Amino acid sequence: MNLKQMQKEVWQNKLNKGFNTTNVEKEFCLLYGEVAEAFDAYRKKKEDLSEELADIAIYLMGLSEMLGFDLEDEIVKKVSKNEKRVYKNIDGVNIRISD
Repeated sequence: MNLKQMQKEVWQNKLNKGFNTTNVEKEFCLLYGEVAEAFDAYRKKKEDLSEELADIAIYLMGLSEMLGFDLEDEIVKKVSKNEKRVYKNIDGVNIRISD
């Protein structure tokens, strides 16, 4: 299965289960909550970290569908953009010097 199909399945599940499909602000807050749960699982060395990371991806796919973005296409474009960027390490910090 590819990411485009998965994004559609995540959206359909939201519709089927009656989850939020209209309030973008709420969805961002829920996504933030999932990131916090993943960090907590990492910090406490919990066994469910991978599941929490999956939750982040699921919420991100749902939000992308809600906003009308094809997340897979956006990721491909962003990875390509990042590959072309040039950085210089200055005093231990990577500073972007060109796109």
